[in-house]
Amino acid sequence: MQTIFAILGLVGAIGLVRLSQELYSRASSQPAQLQVDVTKVVGPLPRPWANFAQGGEDHNWRIKPISAQLIQLRPEYIRLDHVFDFYDIVGGSPGKLTFDFSKFDLLLDDIRAVGATPYISLSYIPEHLSQDGLVTGEPLRYEDWQEMVRQMVQHVSGERKVNNVYYEVWNEPDLFGKWGYGGQKSYLELYAAAARGAAAASTTTSYKIGGPATTALYKNWIQALLQYTMANNMRLDFVSWHRYSKDLEQYRKDATDVRTWVSSMPGANPNMEYHLTEWGHNSELDAGYDGAYSGAHTAAAAIDMIGVIQRAFVFEIQDGKSPDGAAYWGRWGLFTHGSVGAKPKARFRALLLLNQLGPQRVQLLGKGTYVKAVATTDGNQTAQIALANFDPKGMNAENVPVTLTGLVPGTYSLTISFLNRAPTQQVVTIPQASQLKFQVPMAPQEVAHVKLTPQPPTPQK
Repeated sequence: MQTIFAILGLVGAIGLVRLSQELYSRASSQPAQLQVDVTKVVGPLPRPWANFAQGGEDHNWRIKPISAQLIQLRPEYIRLDHVFDFYDIVGGSPGKLTFDFSKFDLLLDDIRAVGATPYISLSYIPEHLSQDGLVTGEPLRYEDWQEMVRQMVQHVSGERKVNNVYYEVWNEPDLFGKWGYGGQKSYLELYAAAARGAAAASTTTSYKIGGPATTALYKNWIQALLQYTMANNMRLDFVSWHRYSKDLEQYRKDATDVRTWVSSMPGANPNMEYHLTEWGHNSELDAGYDGAYSGAHTAAAAIDMIGVIQRAFVFEIQDGKSPDGAAYWGRWGLFTHGSVGAKPKARFRALLLLNQLGPQRVQLLGKGTYVKAVATTDGNQTAQIALANFDPKGMNAENVPVTLTGLVPGTYSLTISFLNRAPTQQVVTIPQASQLKFQVPMAPQEVAHVKLTPQPPTPQK
């Protein structure tokens, strides 16, 4: 009995320690107190979040049914994987391949119609060309894989003359196919054949090729790929990786780490680009993707990526179809599946709020532990701020004080739009002190957009 009480006491003590650690963590967190000076322009606003990826959900997936909504996000690039095993491009037999891009062209047309450029993940191997009969397997003939890539680059960047396409060699090779960066089943051999194929394409517009698009950022993979391509005089225009994490700091750490690794290698491409080609809060199915949790995470992470990551591809555009026909099933999409109405989810609406920001970023100080923010101006006295309150535990709430300085005295309309509640609007007067103070209520997992617009003077009677 004494042993039982001792165990219960230990369990209770552990619980108290965990509780005290959590309370300490919250007590030590820094609340946001935003200070924005609209006269201090940092430069054009980078929009790393304006890139989107679609996974292998449906062999007949099209953007067209949701194009009117997707175009509101002003997508710059749209990444597609499963291109060789989903779109019936490759036929024939080993050593005697045939090619038909008609089905894939429909999706290319969709991408161009929403104002974006294709970002093509060169994956996977059609089953009849794979050593083990799986699409993630090693090619029966690397010459066929090389020819597949040549035909793709020739078709998209040559015949169709699409400029500035990115070609990414494979998708998550460490997971899909269990490739290594050496040994018998080597990603380096796969990359080399792809690079040779791309180089053999003729009369192409400008394009870039890179990889490895691993499930996370791995130093050994990056260094091995760099060393191999430099030693064999092969193109490597960008390095790419994926990251699913609730820790916002991880995205910034990845961006810092990968630059350090590349810059430390003599002879590395000085113009190397760095792409996060899939990201979200969880790589597994997660109910958070169906509500405000993912909306807040997406907005907060996107704000934190500004000036740090060149391109970050939100994964993914649209859900696959649920086995039981449910509209919401923890899938990663910005939209539900078409069979249940292609309904926009919180992630989409959060990005819409970010997309309202102006073209010029201005100085913003006072971001907090949980509340991230960015401020812009349009050069015409319209100031805007986006705020995102992401707390992995969903407990943080703040009334965020905001001070705007450098304003021209006059009358303004102050509108605050929210992810999870109705907007507010009021008319405010800026005195000669050219300063405005107000608060933005940020409930847990809230995203807000503040817009201060000058109003024309009231005509004199």
